[in-house]
Amino acid sequence: MSGTTDKIAGGANAAIGNVKQAVGKAVGSEKLQEEGIAQEAKGEAQKAVGDIKEAVKLGANKVADVINKKL
Repeated sequence: MSGTTDKIAGGANAAIGNVKQAVGKAVGSEKLQEEGIAQEAKGEAQKAVGDIKEAVKLGANKVADVINKKL
């Protein structure tokens, strides 16, 4: 996945996790709340991976630009 794709999927997972937590709390389901917490954490981690991928790509592009200028 690209960095952008990871960030979008992560945002979706985090949002779904929040909804699961709210529904679980509303209906008194600890299991659903726990699933929501786990899914939200997964989403936040996925967004972080996307941020890292974009940072690495940006860094690689800057290095390539420097090398091309010296050639």
